[in-house]
Amino acid sequence: MYLATKIAPFALAIIMLGLGFGLTINDFLRVIKNFKDFIVGFIFQIFLLPIIAFILIKILNSPIEVAMGVMVIAAAPGGVLSNLLTKAANGDVALSISLTAVISLLSIFTVPFVIFTSAELMNFSDFNNNISMVNISLKMFSMVTLPVMTGMLIRKLAPEFIKKNTNLIQRISLFFFILIFFAIYISEWNKIINWIVQGGTIALLLNITMMFIGYYFAKYFVSGVEQRKCISLECGLQNGALAVFVGTQVFDNIAYLVPTAAYSLIMFITSIIFVLIIRKTI
Repeated sequence: MYLATKIAPFALAIIMLGLGFGLTINDFLRVIKNFKDFIVGFIFQIFLLPIIAFILIKILNSPIEVAMGVMVIAAAPGGVLSNLLTKAANGDVALSISLTAVISLLSIFTVPFVIFTSAELMNFSDFNNNISMVNISLKMFSMVTLPVMTGMLIRKLAPEFIKKNTNLIQRISLFFFILIFFAIYISEWNKIINWIVQGGTIALLLNITMMFIGYYFAKYFVSGVEQRKCISLECGLQNGALAVFVGTQVFDNIAYLVPTAAYSLIMFITSIIFVLIIRKTI
């Protein structure tokens, strides 16, 4: 737990800085132009994803460590990977970027709300000392909002530097993403297999369920297939690094981070399979 706790804040800040490098003001203004598609994706990810996660927890009667860990990952916004795979699936990349950008910035409010609300519903109170919704929001502001805004500012002031180093920035972000989960696995290697079995089942069900809902149910509300592909991937791919950071701040036991680690591994596999299936869909 110590290693993950020390690495998570720095790793998340680097990843969110990389996200900021890829954003412009237009990514936020585009929401107004494509409001209907955006609001569908927003509702699916902000409201439907945590609700489905909570229902699965109750159906499977998950242990409290698994249950709270799942709610943390369900509360997390989408990550840069969703943008890349939306492009690979021939989906609406602009919508994907807008959803990731807006929901990431709003996560300083939505993530604490989902975690503390679900904890109250499950009668859970075993948080770290002196942790509150406001406290978590402030920590997330420093690790999420400020790096994203800094990245956007650097892009504005030095666009050529960002353009020339895009691949390097993506590799650095991927390195820190892998590092943060390696820290979890290495910290509790003797227990990790059992935890992954417990947390992996619900993580797999949540991931597949949300991609299915995002693709097949969104068709009744959005403009077309490209938007459905985008929303399904946004719902199925969460920011695991952010979830780990939040988990290290609110929980003392690394067992609560296992669903996040399991989900992050599973989502790579299922999303790639999903992209291969739907990329030729018109």
